[in-house]
Amino acid sequence: MNEIINKKVEFRDLGQLDYQQAWDYQEQIFAETVALKIRNRPLAAADQSPSSNYMLFVEHPHVYTLGKSGKEENLLLDDIGLRDHQAKFYKINRGGDITYHGPGQLVGYPILDLDNFFTDIHKYLRLLEEAIILTLADYGVEAGRIDGLTGVWIDHIEQKNPRKICALGVKSSRWVTMHGFAFNVNADISYFGHIIPCGIDDKAVTSLHLELGRAVDMLEVKARVKEHLIDLFEMESIEVL
Repeated sequence: MNEIINKKVEFRDLGQLDYQQAWDYQEQIFAETVALKIRNRPLAAADQSPSSNYMLFVEHPHVYTLGKSGKEENLLLDDIGLRDHQAKFYKINRGGDITYHGPGQLVGYPILDLDNFFTDIHKYLRLLEEAIILTLADYGVEAGRIDGLTGVWIDHIEQKNPRKICALGVKSSRWVTMHGFAFNVNADISYFGHIIPCGIDDKAVTSLHLELGRAVDMLEVKARVKEHLIDLFEMESIEVL
């Protein structure tokens, strides 16, 4: 474990960005952070350089992504169907199955060195979920978890009509994370009809604007999610425009 603890996190809002470009950007930061940790390993604490932490917020054009453990048959569109829906498809290196990203969905990519916080992936996932649960509570929407499933769900207790509002999928190496969460804020959920989301075919998907019956200010949502992440992870925020 690093002797130097750095809880400062650079929050970067990438606006709307192509999925491949955002993925390449993540990979660059991820690789640099892992390389730094490898260089630090043989050094005395006084000679080590602190690792950096980042939180990227972004919206993507229509895209479907398939995790390492996913099944390609969970994508219900062929190449022509993808083109007709102006959507792209990528096989990627996170955990989980297939999911959709698109306009109106807040995607968060934490690239954190968990040695700066805690070395527990289960806790990491639960805190990401908790930040979304608390944000939804800010809007008067009750949400929570369903045993055995990742992400954040509406009607998670009685489960008469459980519906996912936020998906999670992460990668970690040497306690450095990438990928993250996808929170449906003003999302066009018809695009989920062209996949079996996360390989689950018996539960629905929803978006915050549908639960509220009105459009939601994305900048306000970003601010609330950021505030909860800072509190839960005990981060020190650095704002980078």
